[in-house]
Amino acid sequence: MYYYQNPYPVYPSHPGYQDFSPYPYQQAYGPYQPYRQYPPVNTETFTKSIKSFRLLMEQGSILLDHLGNQDFDTKIMEAAQQGNKTEVDRLIKSIGLKVPVNTKFTPTGITFELTTNPDPNIPANCCTLSVHMKWGN
Repeated sequence: MYYYQNPYPVYPSHPGYQDFSPYPYQQAYGPYQPYRQYPPVNTETFTKSIKSFRLLMEQGSILLDHLGNQDFDTKIMEAAQQGNKTEVDRLIKSIGLKVPVNTKFTPTGITFELTTNPDPNIPANCCTLSVHMKWGN
């Protein structure tokens, strides 16, 4: 029996397409696809990240409580309107948060990025909480 072998790869045109080619790399959904092996799951780093993020959420709540103060809001907005980033940063540091805060502002809004302190066991910061708020049109 003569069997024609197509020299060109056949790609599926849609998910239901089935290719009957004898070559594994041409099988779209066939039995010739290799089974992918995954390593066992290790949740240690993820668990540490969750604990660190809880701290960020607590610190974010403290930040929002201070931002709810009318006098504090006015001082931050006036400093930002004048482009005085040093004063904005000083006002945020005066809150006494336990985590570093990076502040960015534009005429229409302000962004606070709270990051975890570097952990000696983890070379990079694990978590960042970004708070974006609008304050103008």
